[in-house]
Amino acid sequence: MAKARSQYRCSECQHVTSKWVGRCPECNTWGTVDEAPVLAAVVGGTARRAVAPNSPAVPITSINPGRTRHDATGVSELDRVLGGGLVPGSVTLLAGDPGVGKSTLLLEVAHRWAATGRRALYLTGEESAGQVRLRAERTGCTHDELYLAAESDLSTALGHIEAVSPTLVVVDSVQTMSSTETDGVPGGVTQVRSVTTALTMAAKTSGIAMVLVGHVTKDGAIAGPRSLEHLVDVVLHFEGDRASPLRMVRGVKNRFGAADEVGCFQLHDNGIECVADPSGLFRDQRTSPVPGTAVTVTLDGKRPLIGEVQALIGAPTGPHPRRAVSGIDYARAAMIAAVLDKHTKLSIGPCDIYLSTVGGMRLTDPSSDLAVALAMASARRDCAMPANAVAIGEVGLAGDLRRVTGMDRRLAEAARLGFTTAVVPPGTTGVPAGLRLLTAENIGSALQVLYRIADNDGR
Repeated sequence: MAKARSQYRCSECQHVTSKWVGRCPECNTWGTVDEAPVLAAVVGGTARRAVAPNSPAVPITSINPGRTRHDATGVSELDRVLGGGLVPGSVTLLAGDPGVGKSTLLLEVAHRWAATGRRALYLTGEESAGQVRLRAERTGCTHDELYLAAESDLSTALGHIEAVSPTLVVVDSVQTMSSTETDGVPGGVTQVRSVTTALTMAAKTSGIAMVLVGHVTKDGAIAGPRSLEHLVDVVLHFEGDRASPLRMVRGVKNRFGAADEVGCFQLHDNGIECVADPSGLFRDQRTSPVPGTAVTVTLDGKRPLIGEVQALIGAPTGPHPRRAVSGIDYARAAMIAAVLDKHTKLSIGPCDIYLSTVGGMRLTDPSSDLAVALAMASARRDCAMPANAVAIGEVGLAGDLRRVTGMDRRLAEAARLGFTTAVVPPGTTGVPAGLRLLTAENIGSALQVLYRIADNDGR
């Protein structure tokens, strides 16, 4: 027996709720939720009849893992983030701001893929074939095994895939593709989900590695429903500042490897290149140390990066002190300034404070707190911190210093780049050869360490 009950379904994204709402909680569209009666089985009814499966379950050890091995793309930094390369039959979503270099990176990937004798297909719905060819000539990404088609219809795009029989397909972008069998406007929630589902099915059934380009919203999230990220196997974010050539590919989701890796690139007029050792991009190259600077080692994913903090303390120019921050969280910088003003003899509260990082680096790791504090103290006392010293540690509201994760990797990176001294919280272990540790329990003792090593360096 069955009885009728009611549920409410959004006509835009097909999200189902148990009660009526004016605004869909999935796609945030107003006035699209309508009642949709369904049939539900009565609780306590007859048991379901078992159906024989088409293929029996087999021991996991008897399954051949050959189809799930990574195939290197030839772009080392991207392979690092992917866990070794693209897996046949996988679907990767690459999202980023407009103009950050997504198309340039994927055209380079398709070219290097084709250069190894593997066929690649580049489907573009945003540009004409001639425009992509001009970019390919400018960046040196032309090859006979790299096929190109300008198409925005899903059925025709699937026809191109069957005709070319590639092993790699790049779709630029998934928001420009549309299906005549699905309602909604191109780029809408329903269309994007339908197109992604069809492309994912094509990749799984044919064993083609597929890369989809996705747009992002104003707040940096991937445009479309959150379910789009669940449909694909790998989600990557392509980040970068227009004022800097540095670009980063950050892993968000990866079913075939670690999801916290970061790849670094430099975008030029003639293409994009990998940066295997990006630490030098975030340091100001100078012959002698200057007051107001401090160096730290941050972890971006699993990759240790050297970053330099610069501080300037000036006389107040008005009734309210000015705070200008670039590359550092404003609230955290204000907290560190308050801790210095409270637990040390430095009176920096009434002063104007300017903080910045070198090379457009963003320091979101709490391990950079100590470097920010030492940079401000160095600027206030006009005392330069030695160029061969790094500061790693989190600053608490009580002025205490706390240990951070991955200290062994941070110290190893500092020693590899020639640093000889590290100011760290107590209890730090795993000191590499050639690196001297100076421990400090609180921010006051850290400043005493700074003054001591600065005096010794001055002699």
